[in-house]
Amino acid sequence: MHAEKLQAIVLSTLDYGDSDRIASLFSLEHGRIKAFARGARTSRKRFGAALEAFARIEAQVRVREGLAGLQQAEIVTIYPRIRGDLPAIAHALYACEVVEAMTPEGHPLPRLYRLLAAYLDRLEAETAADDSDRRFFEINLLNILGYRPSLESCPRCDTPFGTVGALLQENGEPVCRACAPTGRPLHPSALKALGACMATGTFGKVVFPPDLLTEGGALLDRAIATHAGRRLKSLEFLGQVTP
Repeated sequence: MHAEKLQAIVLSTLDYGDSDRIASLFSLEHGRIKAFARGARTSRKRFGAALEAFARIEAQVRVREGLAGLQQAEIVTIYPRIRGDLPAIAHALYACEVVEAMTPEGHPLPRLYRLLAAYLDRLEAETAADDSDRRFFEINLLNILGYRPSLESCPRCDTPFGTVGALLQENGEPVCRACAPTGRPLHPSALKALGACMATGTFGKVVFPPDLLTEGGALLDRAIATHAGRRLKSLEFLGQVTP
């Protein structure tokens, strides 16, 4: 079996034995894969610092079902500015963990790969990590994966949210007031702002005012918690280093 050259982002790694490492990679060509890197902790020639979290690499991989074989990895960028800023590190690790938790193994998702790469590029270019960018990333991730909550009308009765907004349920679903007597109020402007994030493919085009950021963030937090299937460890770190 010949090794393929893949474009990939390192989502996480796990030390194995005395010198090996198992890397979770999100590749443009094959989506999320797990690859066994023999000698990765001792061979600087073959791997160096390429298997650091959220590094963008070119990898030589023998792709097969189960555990692939990582032969070599070369750094495209390790995002040095991100690594010098704790909030930026927290946002990058969170984005990688969300992708790892919510994507199927071995299923190409080129739009999501480009979204994650663009988010990391944005974090690298900005002087400070921005929660509007985080929410932009999250709603587009949910949309690509088919988990986008309904933002225009009630998913239960199709009543337009219009000028009255919606009530947010624990599972991240916004519904109309006729279908749910209780829930966290969502202003129509918050729903429209999230919709605007999917109408543009560029980070920075949509900036949430603080009140809409809080409402939209509550919706996205609940939706991601529902679909991730596990507690995201990076959320605690994110909460510790960001306001």
